[in-house]
Amino acid sequence: MKNYKSDLKERCYKFSLAVISLLDTLPNKRSAWAIADQLVRAATSVGANLVEAGASSSRLEYKKFYEISLKSANETKYWLALLKDANLAESVTISSLLGEVEELSRMIAVGVMRLKNKF
Repeated sequence: MKNYKSDLKERCYKFSLAVISLLDTLPNKRSAWAIADQLVRAATSVGANLVEAGASSSRLEYKKFYEISLKSANETKYWLALLKDANLAESVTISSLLGEVEELSRMIAVGVMRLKNKF
């Protein structure tokens, strides 16, 4: 059985790749560019902050990286929903990504709550 943390990081990495693939399908419009720029930053930040947590020098710093990761996941939901509602991408693809980022958010939130209870 896989380690929870490595599975979460792997899912975040695959999610980032899926978002990057989505962005390559967006129309060549200024509105899509603006949303795409924000989305790629937020989506890739989810996993990147979990990786950074592993190099933390304290438990407090570790918790902070998890909190930032959760905030990035929530921001990602916003940008995905905006793409969907602006009809800039296929609804089915966006719904799938929204489902995955929702699951990732819940997993990270559980981690944040556990870390908060330890302080």
